[in-house]
Formats: sequence, structure tokens, C-alpha cells
Amino acid sequence: MHDSTKILVVDDTPANLEVITETLSSAGYVIATAISGDRALKRLQNYLPDLILLDVQMPGIDGFETCRQIKANPETANIPIIFITALSDTESIVKGFSLGAVDYISKPFQEPELLARVKTHLQLQFFNQSLEKQVVERTTELQTTLEELHQSHLQMVQNEKMATLGNLVAGVAHEVNNPIGFIRGSISNASEYIQDLFAHIECYQEHYPTTKDAVIQHAEDIELEYIREDLPKLLSSIEFAIQRIIDISNSLRTFSRADTSTKVACNIHEGIDSTILILKYRLKANDKRPAIQIIKDYGELPLVKCFLGQLNQVFMNIIANAIDVLDTTNEGKEFSELKLNPQKITITTKAEIEKNTVLISIKDNGQGMTESVRERIFDNLFTTKGVGKGTGLGLAIAKKIIEETHSGKLSCNSKLGQGTEFVIELPNSC
Repeated sequence: MHDSTKILVVDDTPANLEVITETLSSAGYVIATAISGDRALKRLQNYLPDLILLDVQMPGIDGFETCRQIKANPETANIPIIFITALSDTESIVKGFSLGAVDYISKPFQEPELLARVKTHLQLQFFNQSLEKQVVERTTELQTTLEELHQSHLQMVQNEKMATLGNLVAGVAHEVNNPIGFIRGSISNASEYIQDLFAHIECYQEHYPTTKDAVIQHAEDIELEYIREDLPKLLSSIEFAIQRIIDISNSLRTFSRADTSTKVACNIHEGIDSTILILKYRLKANDKRPAIQIIKDYGELPLVKCFLGQLNQVFMNIIANAIDVLDTTNEGKEFSELKLNPQKITITTKAEIEKNTVLISIKDNGQGMTESVRERIFDNLFTTKGVGKGTGLGLAIAKKIIEETHSGKLSCNSKLGQGTEFVIELPNSC
């Protein structure tokens, strides 16, 4: 320890400096000296010793003031100071300790006492430094463990959410498809039966032109001619509605597609469209506002190798958040005012050939956010929504999906009063 241990000795008496220097140098310590408090403070600007021996009675600033300034400087505050003093009164000793000194040695000193006290306080100093280092290392380990737990929690939430959603949608799609198949087949048969019945009525009217008044009256009562014209239209409308349900069912399955163990080449636009279709009920007009417009500005995109189910989760979160923001913006505004300034969510996609990436922008024309909020928007558990309305996990999970799972980038551009834009950048690895 002595070979690299540095001690600064401050004393205005050259004889004292010589004796102390010789004693400590013989013990293997590296010694530096200063003959005043001012010179000691200047020396400490470029030289940080492991221990300071400080004379109390010096011209200019005395040892007490020198000690106070050393302890006031964060760079030197932790260096242990031992006073060397001829003052033996209790008041002086107490003052030295109150200023931060760790010990004092009375003049004239004995060499064994000096060496023993120096050795003891250097050992304490090195022990404290070692302990502080261990605390820092342990704190770093704990912070790393905590971050890993946070990430593990996010992954568990994501996995559970996707598994639950996937099972739910698969079950719903299965249950819906069975009756839809039956209804579609039944409508086809019913349409044939109705056409046959209409043909039979026409045949009857041709062969029995003279009918009883009651039959004629009944045909008028049920508006037979209108039925013959409208019923095929009605069946066609039912067929269209069934196709609509099939599209929704397919969109649900696309949205919650069970991801394989490897990425699969997917059509990003199908994922976005399926998300919009699922959220369509939230976009419709209500008694508080007109419908929220979805503006699609799709570019030509290649198939992208990805986990589409997880990407759809990101699209869902961002678009649903945009709807929440626009609904919040509506508060206090008249319906007519909102109609004149339609609320919009604009989705833009484009391929950047030179970077071999795909860009997806989802932008609303809502109220935007402050810079302090924007900086924290992806933090775990951070939410601007009311109690019970947001978990603060959605965007944190979204960022993890884009940046960790897909090696992409998710960023947010927003200014108060100018809306918010989320930009997703995905590498095109197909």
C-alpha cells in the first residue's frame, strides 16, 4: 500500500516539514508538501492525496479554515485530514472534529504515534473506498436485475395478452364461421326455392288467367309484385352482410395471427387494415362528435419478414391511443365546430430502397403533447390517462416489439397544438 500512497503535509515551519517528510518517506509513503493553507489549496487542484497532515497555526488562513475549504470542495471532501497542533485545549480539538478532521496529533509528536495514526486512517480510508466500490457495484447489479425484471414483466404481459387474444379470436372465428356457413348455404337454397315459387306463380297465372276475386285481393294485400321485386334484393343484402362478417372474422385472425418461432414474410397493409376494421366501431360518429376520418396514404411496400401478430399489437395500441386523444380533444367543443374541422388519423407507408427499410407513420391532428411528456412517452408505467384508464405499458411494449424483436425503431414527434406522429421504421429483411 505504501508504494503508491500519497500524503500531503501542510506546515509553515520548514523544520517540521523536514522531520515529518523524512519519517513518512522512510515508511514508504509518497510525500508532497505545502508551507501554507493557500498553497495547499492550490496544490489540491491538481494533486489528490490519500491523506492530509495539516498544521493548525499558520499565517494567512489557518488550518481550521483550510480544512473547511477542503471539505467544502466535492473533489477533496472525502480526503481524511489529521491535524498537527500544539493546541491541546478541548475547544480547539472539538472545533477540528466539527470541521471534518478524523484525528489530531499533538506537537511535539512521537514518530511511532505519527506512523500508527497515519497507518490506521489510511487503512480506514482504503476500507471505505473499497466498501463504496462494492456498494456501487452492488447497486449497478441491482439496477440491472431490476431492469431485467421490468423487461421480463413486459414480455410476460405481451405474451399473455397475445395468447389470450389469439385464443379468444380463434374461438370466436370458429364459432362465427359455423353459423355463417350454414346461413350462406341456406340463403342459396332459399333463393332457389323462391325463384321456383315465383316461376310456379307465373305458370299458374298463365294457365288460370281467370282467378277468383279473393285471390286477386290477397295478391294486392301482400303486395305480390313488390315482393317479387324486393325479395331478391333483400337476399343480396343479407349475402353482403354475411360477407362483411366473414371479412371481419378474417381480419381478426389476421390481427391476432399466432406467430411462429421465426419471422414470416407478411403484407404490412393487411395488418394495418385489419386493425382499422377492428377499431371501426370506435371511429364511427356518436352524439359527441362526427366520425374520425382514417386517411390512408399507402406506398408500394415489399413483403416484410416479421411477427405480424406482434406488429398488429403495435398498430392497435398507437391507433387506439390516437382515438383516445381525439376524444379527449372533443371535450368542451360543439358538434358543429368539430364537423368544420374533421378529426383525422393519417397513416402513411413507404419503402426506403436506399436504406432497405419500411416506414410507417401514424399521425393524428389532436392536441399534441409537451416536450416533457414526449420524452417520457415510452417509459414503463408512464401514462397521461386517468386512473383506471391506462396501464402505462402499451407504448413501452410497442417500443420493445419494434426495437428489440424486429431490430427497428419507434419514435414520436409531437408539439403542443400540432398533433402527434408515431414513426415505425422496420428493416426489410426479405
